[in-house]
Amino acid sequence: MSKARSLIACFVIALLGSAALPALAVDAPPRAKPADEVFYQIFERSFADSNGDHIGDLKGLTGKLDYLKQLGITSILLTPLQPSPYYHNYFATEFKAIEPAYGSMDDYFAFVRAAHARGLKVYLDEEFQYVAEGHPWRRDSIGKPHATYADYLLWRDPQHRVAEPFLDHATWDGYDGRHIGIAMVDLNQPAVKRYFLHLLLFWADPHGDGSGRDGVDGFRIDHMMDDLDDKGLDKNLFADFWTPLFRALKARRPELRILAEQAGWGYGDAWLTRGHADLVFAFPLRGALAQLDKHAIVKTLRATAAATPAGKDQVIMLENHDIDRFMSLVDGNPAKARVGAAIALMLKGEPLIYYGQELGMRGRPLKNVPVSDAVQIPMREAFRWKADLAAPGSATWYQGPQRWWTERFNRSNDGVSLEEEQAQPGSLYHWYRKLLALRRARPELREGSQRILCDDASAVLCILREDGPRRTLLIANLGDTEARPVLDPALLGDASWFDLLGDGKQPVDASLHPMQVRILGTH
Repeated sequence: MSKARSLIACFVIALLGSAALPALAVDAPPRAKPADEVFYQIFERSFADSNGDHIGDLKGLTGKLDYLKQLGITSILLTPLQPSPYYHNYFATEFKAIEPAYGSMDDYFAFVRAAHARGLKVYLDEEFQYVAEGHPWRRDSIGKPHATYADYLLWRDPQHRVAEPFLDHATWDGYDGRHIGIAMVDLNQPAVKRYFLHLLLFWADPHGDGSGRDGVDGFRIDHMMDDLDDKGLDKNLFADFWTPLFRALKARRPELRILAEQAGWGYGDAWLTRGHADLVFAFPLRGALAQLDKHAIVKTLRATAAATPAGKDQVIMLENHDIDRFMSLVDGNPAKARVGAAIALMLKGEPLIYYGQELGMRGRPLKNVPVSDAVQIPMREAFRWKADLAAPGSATWYQGPQRWWTERFNRSNDGVSLEEEQAQPGSLYHWYRKLLALRRARPELREGSQRILCDDASAVLCILREDGPRRTLLIANLGDTEARPVLDPALLGDASWFDLLGDGKQPVDASLHPMQVRILGTH
């Protein structure tokens, strides 16, 4: 959820089954083993259409798995799939279900099996805090305090006429003009805790045998908080809700990983310690990377490392579904796009690529429009498979006379499509493939330590990654004039350094043009 608490929240809920549920233990859950993953976040509605209705769907996604594998992705992070009155499918009206426009439950499991067959992991985006108008917990409990699910929600009056609203707004607008109410769930209710445990066990272990066959490999927890929306109503959630839930899940699936989107977008240390998530999102670092400011990056790298306990990790990103596209932030400058990608993919942590980032897709929030989820449509435009935006497979669900279509960022034959960039060896797409191949080939980039060199007043950023004798050195000139890195020879030793993206030996102190990046390594 954005810092402005924009209309983003997510939730996938399963109906209660008859299987016995494990007790909700209160001890800290076991940590998942450290993993080296490259996440690819997909906004499902906008990714790939298989049936000509211009809406991205599960069959379309399944048909593009080979593309993701070839790009160098290891893990797919999906935005929500369940029915919702909102186009982004956060704020569900039905939980153990798939949005009909995306396909069926059979299509979903076919996708998971196909991803696993290619060695790709799958993560689902979850939120447990709210339900939308039309959900049976709300619909069947309005004015009925003794209804079956009445106690599952928080209410402002004993007669249950007014549900506790999301961020104190009675309704929230959708891009299509509908005004939709959203209510807070009472996460302190024992029945609610059991309900959500059963839900996540369904997605993580559908066959109920502990094998994880056809199950997801982890969850993203959207807008995770200890005191939901700081209202004092759903509080002590780290200890009383999240920790027991995660422990019970990992009792069934020990390798399951939890990615927490920490509310407030800080460093996330409380979420990694008291909240017992495995990873958080490196939002402060993303802010520094967006500036391409050497000193801000160095400062934030140190603070991020200090906030990350051993065995936990940070997701490194330039983009996601809530924030400006990086190519728009750098005003379409290809050199800045390349250096930003190189830094993000070479740093210690687990990188995330937002769909279309590898092509340089653009997008920023709409301005001067009424507050609704329409504001963020520009960052969620259709993935560009072909040069022609109207080509089959293009998920242009947002077509129409409104500004999010007439002022769209991505246009036919603009050079920003997979079809166009695959044919150009110097394209941003091929740059991402090179960087991801390098990360895959060099163990120090996946598992090694990280040291900041060139710790001086210059604009040259120097990051050394090490794993035993294997070393990789990233050097990037983030200034606006030519510059040379000042490196201590004692730190580099007598090793010969080679250009990992080119040919031959390279002096480590060679001069760099503005926004030039060099990646050197030892054999």
